[in-house]
Amino acid sequence: MSIRQNLHPRRLSWVLSLALPLWGGLACADTLGLPQVLEAARNNLDVSMARQAAEAARADVLAADRSPFPIFTAKTSQMDLEHGIGAGPFGQKKIDKSGGIDWTWERGNKRGLRTQSAERQANAAVADLQDMRVMQQLGAASAYFDLLAAMERNREMQALASSARLLAQSASVRLKAGDLSAQESARLEIEAQRAQADAHSAQLDQERAVLQLGQFTNLRINLKDWQINADWPLLQAMLDASTVQEAWLDQRPDVVAALERVSAARAALELAQAQKKSDLTLGSSLDHYPSQSRRLLELRVSVPLQWGYGYEGEIGRAQAQLTLAQDLLDKTRRDALADFQRLLQERNAAQQREALYEQDILPRARRVAEQAELAYTQGASSLTDLLDARRTLRSTLIEAAFTRADYAKAHTAWQLRTPPQTASTR
Repeated sequence: MSIRQNLHPRRLSWVLSLALPLWGGLACADTLGLPQVLEAARNNLDVSMARQAAEAARADVLAADRSPFPIFTAKTSQMDLEHGIGAGPFGQKKIDKSGGIDWTWERGNKRGLRTQSAERQANAAVADLQDMRVMQQLGAASAYFDLLAAMERNREMQALASSARLLAQSASVRLKAGDLSAQESARLEIEAQRAQADAHSAQLDQERAVLQLGQFTNLRINLKDWQINADWPLLQAMLDASTVQEAWLDQRPDVVAALERVSAARAALELAQAQKKSDLTLGSSLDHYPSQSRRLLELRVSVPLQWGYGYEGEIGRAQAQLTLAQDLLDKTRRDALADFQRLLQERNAAQQREALYEQDILPRARRVAEQAELAYTQGASSLTDLLDARRTLRSTLIEAAFTRADYAKAHTAWQLRTPPQTASTR
């Protein structure tokens, strides 16, 4: 009996409604390239936590932008416990009943300064969110290119291991035919085993790169089911030091956050100084006392007496916080300028190395290895020359993969950290 016959029609439709979206998600999520990696990194768990911190800062603005609540007071007094309060209903008894409202009038623009400080802190939290997105994208891009380099290295090591194994098998046949010495056959067998060990190491590096990329993107990446697009950046023109502009500093999220925190600290200092202006509490109540009058009005004004203390502690702390924020701004600016210069130098150096390996070193290493193998099979070269050429090619392939990844990471970091309109020279 088939599964369809065992399921009730309603239950079958429910199962299909769950299975079809999952199948569609699997069909659409099997391709991964640099744009998908950067987009996934923009919404990972670290960015989500920074987003919640920004939402909390926005809520602080609502909490700061309000006046003190008015206070309603109801009381009874003047109850004569010795002679009694009289007969009749409660409204006719000789009890002084009153109800009133008190409201605090904040002076010195305390509400505006409090709100301004909270708004600046919220803006700083938003800038922190943007900086966190960039940092996570940098980490995800680095992990993505590490994965591409590991996959390329794995392919090359597997191909070299296969070629070494075939050469070792050929040497074994020649040994049986008496055309090759036992020592050379053993050396080729050892070389094949070393190539196989390098292939296993490359496979392990590839699996580690997959796990690292999954941590930045929150994706469960399986190379058997996923297609990884090799979005290697093209070689760009060299950039000089004049490319870095001072105007770029104020556009960086970390510098923006530091600027906003300085403004928040300045508003907090003004708020602390405004405490010297005492707040007035204004109140009014209506009394009802049958023995005298049914409508008695009371007006109140309360003023705190600031004797012996002028909020020096709060002002001193706010002044220290402002100085600290300014120092952090200066440090952030210097670090940002140094970071721009470092990114530029790393990009140019990586570009030179990548061009050298791609256009000169790697093609020559391949040609030398092919010529050595052909010469050895024809008896025109020694085994030592063949092994040296193979080892040179193997090390060159590894270095070329890492060099390409270094350039890709440096180029992507330069693009993510610099303004879009001037980030590249295409």
